[in-house]
Amino acid sequence: MAADNTVTALRKVLTDENAALAQRFRALFSLKHLAAQTPPTSQTVPAIEAIAAAFTSPSALLKHELAYCLGQSGKSEAVPFLRNVIEDRGEDAMCRHEAAEALGALGDEGSLEMLRQRRDDVEEEEVVRETCDIAVERIEWEHSEARRLEKLKRSNFASIDPAPPLANHDTHSASIPDLEKTLLDTSLPLFQRYRAMFALRDLASPPDLPTAKPAILSLARGFSDPSALFRHEVAFVFGQLSHPASIPSLVETLSNTSEASMVRHEAAEALGSLGDEDGVEEVLRKFINDPEQVVRESVIVALDMAEFEKNHEMEYATIPIAQAA
Repeated sequence: MAADNTVTALRKVLTDENAALAQRFRALFSLKHLAAQTPPTSQTVPAIEAIAAAFTSPSALLKHELAYCLGQSGKSEAVPFLRNVIEDRGEDAMCRHEAAEALGALGDEGSLEMLRQRRDDVEEEEVVRETCDIAVERIEWEHSEARRLEKLKRSNFASIDPAPPLANHDTHSASIPDLEKTLLDTSLPLFQRYRAMFALRDLASPPDLPTAKPAILSLARGFSDPSALFRHEVAFVFGQLSHPASIPSLVETLSNTSEASMVRHEAAEALGSLGDEDGVEEVLRKFINDPEQVVRESVIVALDMAEFEKNHEMEYATIPIAQAA
């Protein structure tokens, strides 16, 4: 009964439009943990349903994060909720893109036809079409013979990524120029370029690797890419890495008011993960009244994350993970 009460309490916070956004995000990440438990528990499906219940929110930032967390759950019960988001053309494109990416993360073959339709629909939002393209490639790769034959290095990151890192890249710096070339080659499929991106990410972790800073600098060049989706993914990767060498390019991206809001929001949250570095909080506070709602809200969350980093808390969540388990 206590476990059910936990999910109910978290759901109440997550769906409360009067609750502080930072509180709702912490509740969300607590629910994400409960939804992702393996093997599943009695809390798994209720946690997924609790996350999906917040799709009624007017906050595009929150809804996009809901979709991301459902994709990271690894549970097929999340699929119908994600399909509903993608199929709703009235929904914010940032949310629909994240829902498509989440279906890719879940490797859901049953969604391939719908994803292909969205990919090939010339009237569809570009960011949605591009994400569906990557999701189709990822699902096909996930279930292919080639995937079974690839020898992928174990990543330091627990996330289910939009694309796996390119195989057979060791930690020798000679591989970085090759990966950067693939990363920046707009003639290549996005899925392949994403694979280079995540290979570079893995060469930047842990941060004391000799390849870390060169890999960060290579990734930063991706901010000049014509695709907003691609640029936003670079910022997301920088948030995962939390490497100080990424700060200049993240500050530049957040400060560029002509940049797409989905890119600036991701840059803000990435800076939040670097909140214990000198000057980062001051930069974020400059954008607390940004004209773009998704950027304003991201700064609120980022400042909360910065506080979390400074306090050296163990988990960005409402409840300690050990207590939730």
